Amino acid sequence: MEVDLPKLCIEPSLLSDFERAIQREWVVTNGLGGYASSTILGINTRKYHGLLVSAFDPPIDRRVLLTKFDEEIEIENRTYPLGSNEFRSETYPKGYEFLSRFALRPFPTYEYSINEVQLLKTVFMPHGKSAAIVIYKVHNPTRSEVLIRISPLVNSRHFHSVTDKDELAWSFVQRPAEHEVIIKPSIPLSTLIIFSNDGQYVPSAGDWIEEMYFRVDGSRGESCLDDCFRPGYFKLQVASEERKKFFVLAVAGRDETEAKAVLSSMPRGLEEIETLHNRELNRRGDLLRRFQERHRDTEMKDWLSWLILATDSFIVNRESTRKKSIIAGYHWFEDWGRDALISLPGLTLVTDRFEDAKAILLTFKRYCHKGLVPNRFPDRTGDRPDYNTVDATLWYINAVFQFLKYTGDFAFVREELWGTLQLIIDHHIEGTLHKIGMDDDGLIVHGPQLTWMDAMTDGSSVTPREGKAVEIQALWYNALRVMDLLARRFDLDKKAGKYSDLAERARNAFLEEFWNPQEGCLFDVVNGEKKGSSLRPNQIVAVSLDFSMLEKAKSESVVEIIWKRLWTTHGLRTLPPNDANYIGKYLGDWNDRNRAYHSGTIWPWLVGPFTTAFLKVKNYEDRWGRFAFKTFIQPLFQHEIHQAGLGTVSEIFDGDPPHLSRGCIAQAWSVAEPLRALVEDVLLKRPPHERQILASVGK
Repeated sequence: MEVDLPKLCIEPSLLSDFERAIQREWVVTNGLGGYASSTILGINTRKYHGLLVSAFDPPIDRRVLLTKFDEEIEIENRTYPLGSNEFRSETYPKGYEFLSRFALRPFPTYEYSINEVQLLKTVFMPHGKSAAIVIYKVHNPTRSEVLIRISPLVNSRHFHSVTDKDELAWSFVQRPAEHEVIIKPSIPLSTLIIFSNDGQYVPSAGDWIEEMYFRVDGSRGESCLDDCFRPGYFKLQVASEERKKFFVLAVAGRDETEAKAVLSSMPRGLEEIETLHNRELNRRGDLLRRFQERHRDTEMKDWLSWLILATDSFIVNRESTRKKSIIAGYHWFEDWGRDALISLPGLTLVTDRFEDAKAILLTFKRYCHKGLVPNRFPDRTGDRPDYNTVDATLWYINAVFQFLKYTGDFAFVREELWGTLQLIIDHHIEGTLHKIGMDDDGLIVHGPQLTWMDAMTDGSSVTPREGKAVEIQALWYNALRVMDLLARRFDLDKKAGKYSDLAERARNAFLEEFWNPQEGCLFDVVNGEKKGSSLRPNQIVAVSLDFSMLEKAKSESVVEIIWKRLWTTHGLRTLPPNDANYIGKYLGDWNDRNRAYHSGTIWPWLVGPFTTAFLKVKNYEDRWGRFAFKTFIQPLFQHEIHQAGLGTVSEIFDGDPPHLSRGCIAQAWSVAEPLRALVEDVLLKRPPHERQILASVGK
């Protein structure tokens, strides 16, 4: 089956509008947690931008080693810089003014035009390698020879940090050769090797580009000035009326031995590099082909193709388990349990990546501790996982169930996961970390800052939700029903009866404690006699899950209220605008942004459960499916892939119009959950084993 890779071209009018253009970013990933990323103008606006950001302990411990390449072209003794860097007082040089075209095809491609000379550069990363490659194509139609210089700007820092050269306890050391250079700090930190198949490397004494300004970090009240080292440059000639193609390859390692091992695994000839480039294109084509073969009557519009390709960027290798995991978002998130398990169906199941789904489930099983899966894996090597979550573990059980609906692989669940699932339930019944445990009424009680609304300011939770949060009870009931189903499948009738009794007990308590008859919806949190009546989107989970405690009328009422009061074109607000605590813009320093994070900010991942709940109460009627696509799915996907992170979906948006993109430029669950809802609920491509499995429990 033939598939076409999508293309996203930036209009010249946008390229010429500096303030708009500099807000468009791209990211290319390597399946290890490493990436290359910048803006469409080639100006880095974040400390997280870099041409080679390597994960030294995949997918974490990410280091910026190669900040960028700055090119310049010499024509008839006049030099034209193509690179651009921003400083507090100016942007210099202004090479972006020679940028005539930018496109994702699907890799970022810059095209510069100077006095009829054209230079085109394409950035890509080989999958599974700590390497970045830039392929250059130059056309010189003039009567004069043209000289090209490519200057690497290098660093050796954790990607959360910036470099102040005056505070370094080391200096850069370079070992040049004709076509390559080895660059590393004078103390063991990292090694960068840069190789070109054409021209030669010209070392210099090395100079520093000081106080490069990262405007996005500056606007967020974070460290935003960085010093980069320029060790020398690669130079090559392009003869009159010549077309030349060449490449520059950069590889990284924790030490020289590791970097050389990566380099030795890479081709050195242009033809082989082009083959590698085509292999990466074909790998992406295979992702689209696999999706289209499963969904043959689905029209593969470019925006849908971009989303399928975006799913791949979040699936990474985890060195500690030698299995797969899910990066929550680029640039700065690690593999978070909650995000990974909510995202798993959209990233791996609707895209027919069942082996990856298995590996991810096994990764989180490996780190299950006292009945809890990790909330997050810290980015620095050696840091222990954080277990401060009440919902990630319950989402784990839901992810296992979704896996079964797609694969019917009960043998895998019985052999590999059943013991862990039982321990999870037992620990929740008996009580575990962070005051998480089953209360006398059968519902789950927990401490503060343990749900997904976990932002803090000055050491205090913004939305503590201590007690019994609504979605936690929904997930707990869903988990118990899943365990009942599995126990019956495994001929464990006594255990099945136990889980069934617990589920019924939880349901009775939930309906008594959480229904708000005055508003016709659910309380957000119950803590003793105190009931949180703020309208939040969390209750939509109580409708969207396979096993719901709500009868039809109550489900319809919840969906209607959430739709009317929280819906926007980009997802659900976390508070309605008329709430006294509503904050409409996600701006300012860490505390200001955290106050807004769940106080009105829009989260596009909620498009998924909301669409599922909406169509569920509408009985999946065709007219409502068309309505949901046009109203909930299409505005987000078709618009957003052209904004902040090109070809993907951002983490959050301002609650206030025009709902500007904020947070990470590419977020796993922002892509996964709306995509899952599109496939399963709008297009009605239901999981192949769903009907049989649910029928077994009379669902």
